[in-house]
Amino acid sequence: MAVIWTENGVYTSTGYQSEADLENAILRVQTALFGGNRVYLDVKKKIGTKGGLRNIPDGYLIDLNGLKPRLYVVENELASHDPLRHVAVQLLEFSLSFSAERRTIKTIIFNALQTNEAAKTLCEQYARTRNYRNLDHMLEEMVFDAPFAALVIIDEMSDELQTVLAEKFRFGVEVLQVSRYKNGAGEDLYHFEPFLAGITDDLAASGEATGAGHALDVSEVDTIVVPAQAEGFRETFLGENRWHQIRIHGTMRPQIKYIAVYQVRPVSAITHVAPVSSIEPWGDSGKFVVNFAEPAKEINHIRLVPNGKVKALQNIRYTTLERLEAATTLDEVW
Repeated sequence: MAVIWTENGVYTSTGYQSEADLENAILRVQTALFGGNRVYLDVKKKIGTKGGLRNIPDGYLIDLNGLKPRLYVVENELASHDPLRHVAVQLLEFSLSFSAERRTIKTIIFNALQTNEAAKTLCEQYARTRNYRNLDHMLEEMVFDAPFAALVIIDEMSDELQTVLAEKFRFGVEVLQVSRYKNGAGEDLYHFEPFLAGITDDLAASGEATGAGHALDVSEVDTIVVPAQAEGFRETFLGENRWHQIRIHGTMRPQIKYIAVYQVRPVSAITHVAPVSSIEPWGDSGKFVVNFAEPAKEINHIRLVPNGKVKALQNIRYTTLERLEAATTLDEVW
């Protein structure tokens, strides 16, 4: 059993009694879990065509951080409920219902916003900023013009489930694991990685890098940058024309077209870029292998600035090929 030790006592891992218990936890931590400029609507309404597939999503998440709003259909699940089968089936049915019942979904979201003044105000402010005629116009584009995307929130995420979600669906699926711990006084502590952790930071940092305040939009991202030791760079990145055992956000995988490598010390620079032919699960590890369409080509080195804003890369980062081609230092990328 996992524990978290603090100066105020030991917190012991404890599960949720039901999906409703998990959903209450989500509502409790939603600001930190989803981040700023995002609206979580805890609304359960049946969708689907009469006489056809009909199901009830657990909620909807509206992401207002980009140039266009993004909608995620939410499925909350407990690991004890055989999520491998249940989640996969639910997501498939949600995607089919979404395509057939966009008008109904738009109405559900519009009505939910009428009962949540703070969320409605945030959406209306975004609509004005992005030159939509009104809230209805923004929702129309968000539901009808954007591809289906799903968000699974679960108490315990297995690598096998992550692999299945990546293999079986063409649409993007984000997964958040929210674990709960309790101390002897019954006080709760929650452990999770925030929604789109890393991506949001990279996009915000990209605006600072230009000096003009223009941050990249999530829809513009087409490149991942991975750190590599000398041996792995030679044997795998150059020798096998691929890079494996990395984690990539579910909604990002369909739009990644290039992979770049940051060679660690003593090189300390992004040195090569390759076009991507496919991104596939790496066994049942929950990680992925990126296969190249052609051998990587060396580019003008994008160097680490000593004592600069951007530190040496230790994990995957997101950007665009255009930005890499224009940069000479990491500080100009992020």
